[in-house]
Amino acid sequence: MWLLISLPLVFWDTGYVMLRPHSMPGGKYHSPVWVPYALYGTIDYIYGWPAYNAHNGFTAAQGTVNIIESIGYIVYLWIVYTYGKQANVKGRGAPSRVTAGWLAEGRIISGRMGAWAVLIGFGTALMTVSKTALYWLNEYFSGFENIGHNDPFTLFFMWIIPNGAWLVLPSYMMYVFGQEILQGLEAAVGEPKKQR
Repeated sequence: MWLLISLPLVFWDTGYVMLRPHSMPGGKYHSPVWVPYALYGTIDYIYGWPAYNAHNGFTAAQGTVNIIESIGYIVYLWIVYTYGKQANVKGRGAPSRVTAGWLAEGRIISGRMGAWAVLIGFGTALMTVSKTALYWLNEYFSGFENIGHNDPFTLFFMWIIPNGAWLVLPSYMMYVFGQEILQGLEAAVGEPKKQR
């Protein structure tokens, strides 16, 4: 479910970043697709004119990593829906059918493709968390140069919550994929399965 929400948002964000200055206010591609960035660029200067005019490369570097991440998540989903077999099981971390409908259907992928799916999912989620943590740390170590001008309400609702989602949910994905990797490694070395 998270990937169905985040992939289109990341695609939209990356388009804005990679097409600057044309996607920025006054640019030929700004309206109607990237109009919300007129406001966001005043909240987070890294997306606005101050960073662009200063030739700050962080935003474009982050956008480039977004492309690599998105490809990783798309490959993961392709493996799951190409090689996964429907099963009447609830996977680790899966939502209930009542909450998510067909998205909660159980799928089992065995063998090498299952290992690839888990490895790609874990690695890509780790990339997302690392890049987002770097984004936050960049603000901290620059003395909040790009967001420090905001009042607490704006900062919390327009920067911390939206950007925090890319820390919390991919961290949960890392936990779930990590548990599956450990379970596979334990089975490979003959560790007895722990009772829950």
